[in-house]
Amino acid sequence: MKFKTIIFDLDGTLLSTLEDLRDSVNAVLSSNGFPTRSLEEVRNFVGNGVGRLMRLAVPDTCTEEEVSVYLEAFKQHYSLNMKNKTKPYDGIIELLDRLNQKDYNLAIVSNKFDAAVKDLSRDYFGDRIPVAIGESPNVKRKPAPDSVFKALEELGADPEHAIYVGDSDIDVLTAKNAGISSIGVTWGFRSRSVLQEAGADYIIDNPKEIWPIIE
Repeated sequence: MKFKTIIFDLDGTLLSTLEDLRDSVNAVLSSNGFPTRSLEEVRNFVGNGVGRLMRLAVPDTCTEEEVSVYLEAFKQHYSLNMKNKTKPYDGIIELLDRLNQKDYNLAIVSNKFDAAVKDLSRDYFGDRIPVAIGESPNVKRKPAPDSVFKALEELGADPEHAIYVGDSDIDVLTAKNAGISSIGVTWGFRSRSVLQEAGADYIIDNPKEIWPIIE
């Protein structure tokens, strides 16, 4: 077995979350009289945490203090509406079940705020993934490797046999910064070319394609 620990990104990798993210962004924008954002715009804004998402979504004229207020409004709305349209990508549940059957160590590391990461992981994956870590004041967000190191620590796993699976250049860079291998997935929020340019060790188009890499 080449790899024993598989760490996953959440949004765009395990869960299709874009529509709920867009709806919560637009709820805040419309309630403040701002123009709303398209699905494609929100796709391009995500990946660096919800603070960055809201900074890009609101008008440039907004101050940092105003963005902080809108960010809290987003978090409140999203916490209540993050399961309206969100669902696992095809083949993900089957992949996780098979990984569990083969006794892989599994974790989620995401730039989404920590409470939402833990809530979504529990509701969609149950006990399939025992460790789920999101952005918090105590853990630097990706591409810093801190959250990966924390996941490895909680799993009691060594980095030598760990690999990170994600859909963005941020995920690839996170793996590099943590000194572990990376798999880029093309079904998420970024294109194959973005993953190639970032230097992903492997790129897959379907969850089943993970097996030749990790076994």
